[in-house]
Amino acid sequence: MQTPNRYMRDYTTLTLRLGFASFAAALLTQAGAASTPATADRLMLSQARFSTGDDMAWRAPDFDDSGWKVLNTTQYYQTQGFEGYNGYSWYRIHVVIPSSFKSSTDWPERLRIYLSAIDDADESYLNGVRIGKTGSMPSDPHGYESRWEAPRDYAVDLRTGIVRWDRDNVIAVRVYDGAGGGGFYKDMPYLTMPQRVDGLQLDAGQARHHFLADGRVQTTLNVRNNFPVVQRGVLQTEVRDVAKGRVLQSGARSITIAPEKSLALHWTWPTRLGIQVRYRFVDAISGRVATATHDLPYRLTPPDAPTPTLHGARLLGARPGTPLHYRIAATGRAPLHFSAQSLPQGLTLNADSGVISGTTPNAGSYDVQLRVRNALGDATRVWTLVAGEQLALTPPMGWNSWNAYGLNVSDALVRNAAQVLIDKGLAAKGWNSINIDDGWEAPARSANGEIVGNARFPDMTALGNFLHDRGLRFGIYSSPGATTCGGYLGSLGHELQDAASYARWGVDYLKYDLCSYAANMSKPPTLEEHQRPYHLMGEALHKQARSIVFSLCQYGEQQVWTWGASVGGSVWRMTGDISDNWISVQETGFAQAPHTRFVAPGRWNDPDMLVVGQLGWGDALRPSRLTPDEQYSHISLWSLLAAPLLLGNDLPSLDEFTLSLLTNHEVIDINQDALGMGAQRKLNQDDWQVWVKELEGGAKAVGVFNMSSRFRSTQIQSGLFGRDGQFQLRDAWRQKDLGVKSKNITVNVPGHGAMLLVVK
Repeated sequence: MQTPNRYMRDYTTLTLRLGFASFAAALLTQAGAASTPATADRLMLSQARFSTGDDMAWRAPDFDDSGWKVLNTTQYYQTQGFEGYNGYSWYRIHVVIPSSFKSSTDWPERLRIYLSAIDDADESYLNGVRIGKTGSMPSDPHGYESRWEAPRDYAVDLRTGIVRWDRDNVIAVRVYDGAGGGGFYKDMPYLTMPQRVDGLQLDAGQARHHFLADGRVQTTLNVRNNFPVVQRGVLQTEVRDVAKGRVLQSGARSITIAPEKSLALHWTWPTRLGIQVRYRFVDAISGRVATATHDLPYRLTPPDAPTPTLHGARLLGARPGTPLHYRIAATGRAPLHFSAQSLPQGLTLNADSGVISGTTPNAGSYDVQLRVRNALGDATRVWTLVAGEQLALTPPMGWNSWNAYGLNVSDALVRNAAQVLIDKGLAAKGWNSINIDDGWEAPARSANGEIVGNARFPDMTALGNFLHDRGLRFGIYSSPGATTCGGYLGSLGHELQDAASYARWGVDYLKYDLCSYAANMSKPPTLEEHQRPYHLMGEALHKQARSIVFSLCQYGEQQVWTWGASVGGSVWRMTGDISDNWISVQETGFAQAPHTRFVAPGRWNDPDMLVVGQLGWGDALRPSRLTPDEQYSHISLWSLLAAPLLLGNDLPSLDEFTLSLLTNHEVIDINQDALGMGAQRKLNQDDWQVWVKELEGGAKAVGVFNMSSRFRSTQIQSGLFGRDGQFQLRDAWRQKDLGVKSKNITVNVPGHGAMLLVVK
């Protein structure tokens, strides 16, 4: 899970990331002051007075807070003298707002108060009047709900007289932190007076696309007017081929958008690697400009053949005598019919659905000849069932609820995701797990101490049966602490009881997130303290008559990649939480270079979930902020790393680009290769990286990554992937042979993009 309050957030790294902002804050503020103008139209809120506890009298503008501690507003309060504190707290930011501020705008009716991000839930007041609330407090009617990543961006109507011009104003923020990091933690808060044009949302990332047979793409852009005034002006467009550095076409149209309404605009553009659209809106009244840049999506994955083809991992590990549910991954024109030769006793195959079910046989390795056929032909391959103690012989693949739904997950959403996984062809390529993240637990255990689902999950056993009937695996989430990251019940003191409940429900995968267990550890924690809760749950899971893959989530502390398997784990998080931006992909994925030698079947380094498609973390869904090129790099790198491939997006809104990104069987085969090796970084120079992964049978997968933001070409020496003389080269994304090569390979790669090659 991308935890809203994960215990082991890397404070050192976070401090380094925010160091410049903190340094700038120190320069901008005087001792004890709260804000100083950074520009003529912006007041930076770099400091605040802080107190733990909860008293609604603290929202009043004239409350005496002179005895409160002064904190920086870009770092958790735990890093500033309040380590280990969770619960209610208050910030009070004092700021003098000059009346001259109003002259900086062409629309002096609103004040924008940007409070960045606050971990976990908060409500904010200006001079005692509430201006916004994000998340829910434990005392609210529906209970605590975290919104740790959501931006706190509020608009204040100045016609109400709420602002004290040229005098001290107080922004009071009441915070509830469930566990881990708490309070302000991201970029610096500020005040500003918005311009009229600021109300126009040209978020090109919200565009919808439909690919045409002629190689073009239809684009629908919803231009949103967020202000209660009419927006009128000219929208200019320019289509550029960044690979060749030229403008392909340009245009302009006059637009008028009613107050707080949207306007859908339609275009048809060329689509291929390196095509970019630049939007520029010129306000008819003020002449001010709003801009956005949009990298058009492009599909590299060819369509599936109508003839039958078998896909997915060639290996499956399961414990002898445990239930088994497995969906054969196959494509081809429907209807498909399945058969299996040498299927072990105790297992049966549904010839129509391709679902194998039953009981895992005695210890041993069983080669099964799978066959799929339709009216156009048939295909066969050998699938090996390894009955033994080692699970997850290939990296887990599937879907996790967190990045889309956060704590708002429900039985209905999970069932729908499972059906979409099948209906849209993802299961046909090997995506076979459905994992529920945090937010499923009831507020209290049953009378006998058993964990139960909340009102959104009325029957876990029925949900498990639903997934298994479709050949999908059932994953769930918990914490070794008293509470989970989202403030729900954890497993502390109930480890064996919870493991038994999971087994009874049919759970196949447990993600165990450290979170509130911090209260049981010293500071700093020892290696033994990190291992203890995972060893305890690992033993509890092993006592169950199920093959439950154990995923350790403690963010790579104490070199978990060296000991995770010894406590029963098959997967372990290596990093902090990933976000859908290029810096985060670099810090989670590309940072794995020193650790890939520890990867092996049943031992997988996890740099966190995939951040493609529609995401929201429990808030309004929106497209990933990664560009199309960055998304190709993201999937390419995770495949080379042999990392778990866990989707986190809203599957019902899966678009054509994302579907093509996730259903390339040659790319998936690199990830699911039976040799189970992680790629090694062979080159890191001049903003180029080359990663090489050994594959079963002697082939090698080669990833070439352009880390710069510019479209560039380079030559890759064949010695980097151990080839002298001639070799065969194939483009995995395009599923296209590039012929016989020797010595060097010339590649053309967009900024933050990748080429994924297979060398034989």
